[in-house]
Amino acid sequence: MKRLILITCLSNLLGFATIAQEIGTNGSHSNREKLYIRENITLHFNSPEPIQYVDISSKGLVGDLPLDNVFRIKMQEISAVGNMESKQNLGVVTIVGQKFIAQYEVQYASGNQDLPTLLEITPENMSPLGVGLVPLTQNELREFSMDAYKRKEDETGLYNSQYGITGNVNHIHTLKDYIFLDITYTNETNLKFDIDQIRFRVEDKKIAKATNVQAIEMAPVFTLFEKENFKRKYRNIYVLEKFSFPNNKVLSIELTEKQLSGRNLILEIDYFDLLSADTL
Repeated sequence: MKRLILITCLSNLLGFATIAQEIGTNGSHSNREKLYIRENITLHFNSPEPIQYVDISSKGLVGDLPLDNVFRIKMQEISAVGNMESKQNLGVVTIVGQKFIAQYEVQYASGNQDLPTLLEITPENMSPLGVGLVPLTQNELREFSMDAYKRKEDETGLYNSQYGITGNVNHIHTLKDYIFLDITYTNETNLKFDIDQIRFRVEDKKIAKATNVQAIEMAPVFTLFEKENFKRKYRNIYVLEKFSFPNNKVLSIELTEKQLSGRNLILEIDYFDLLSADTL
């Protein structure tokens, strides 16, 4: 009888060991890296893409986002941490980027050993986010925009000229769910052009002034260069999320100048031109 009980206990122990091993292999804890911190140390996390969300699971740590891709944490005062047990285990830090989620277990480090103050978030700590088509990150949009910018300017026939300012659509590229617009503005006057804004709208084609015009504002998800003025030539890449519109409307791109001069220029792109875009 004792032998039977012993065999049963061993069987149960082996079963628990197997389950624990499976949890360690497939569970969410498997990608957690243990980090150590103590008073008067600030730990910085450097992300390869802009950080969208962060969470600290305990009150023993505080953190903030000084930059889009940098998250920093430090210990609270000892009085705020609580008892020694809660001081040893300072909780889990969760960092969410545009394509990943990463988690770290933070513990208190006793002693005087040197501790790292900068941590790169690497693929082994990341779990992918989303299912299906994943949107491009800002770094990827910049990379593809630079690829488009390096290509030779072309004559698409989409241009307009007014007040000595000429606008030309060099290329229209598509990639996944994005439209890349390569546009050059040329200033043929001796007066510097101070950019107020560049607006993208889907609106009706030119019709009688008495007719109501409905326009839909389209904000670029990425702009390669941020420029406030140009003397002779200004070329840039604007990235819009993929969209469609009927044949009686156009994509209007309006360049406006700051007052007092107030010059403006409008480029119009038909839906057919978007359908004829090249793949980047």
